[in-house]
Amino acid sequence: MNAIFSRLAGLAGVVASVCAQETREAAVLPVDMKVERERMVNEQIVRRGVKDARLLEVMKITPREEFMPLDTRELAYDDRAIPIGYGQTISQPYIVAFMTEALGLKPQDRVLEIGTGSGYQAAVLAGLVKEVYTIEIVEVLGKQAALTLERLNYKNVATRIGDGYRGWPEAAPFDAIIVTCAPDDVPAPLVEQLAEGGRMIIPVGPEGQPQNLIMLRKTNGEIVKQKSLPVVFVPMTGEGKK
Repeated sequence: MNAIFSRLAGLAGVVASVCAQETREAAVLPVDMKVERERMVNEQIVRRGVKDARLLEVMKITPREEFMPLDTRELAYDDRAIPIGYGQTISQPYIVAFMTEALGLKPQDRVLEIGTGSGYQAAVLAGLVKEVYTIEIVEVLGKQAALTLERLNYKNVATRIGDGYRGWPEAAPFDAIIVTCAPDDVPAPLVEQLAEGGRMIIPVGPEGQPQNLIMLRKTNGEIVKQKSLPVVFVPMTGEGKK
């Protein structure tokens, strides 16, 4: 277990270089990001019905701008998804909050995320649970997210580059699974990796067609599915598209 969570130690030199560059860039941001975070939580999230007090506090202190490309950081707290390159996006803040709250997370939980992207969702999860495992199929994004999480001192997040369709079997079972890309159907390997009483939230739907968030719960070995709100997510690639 310790080996998993220390995997990024060899990247210290690169982290230092990235940190120095981003410190120079951050100095020119024309807005107060702390104020923007407060506004985001109050106007975009609380007003839409999210009530989990722990989650709201975590989102008030998680620096979303640090997970954004340098040239789009001024947009970090806009009420929309923002491109982060390679055909991927950082999800709309409300969607991050909605999906996270739906999982009913507890401090002792172990959570699997499919689709690391920028690393922001993993950072939010890290403030709420014991362990986060996150997988990204786009190598450049996965490495960049790992560097950011390491630089910001998130010690309870394990990262992996790979196809998330099959999950992280050697670390299973998980109390919760969150998927931030849309397969055509719910991947069976992820269902198998849910612990008894586990929850999964996942957008489902073919590319270019309507998608819905699906909530799954495992009770006595049986899976109960419940459709939630309509969404638009980038498609799951890799085995999820076969």
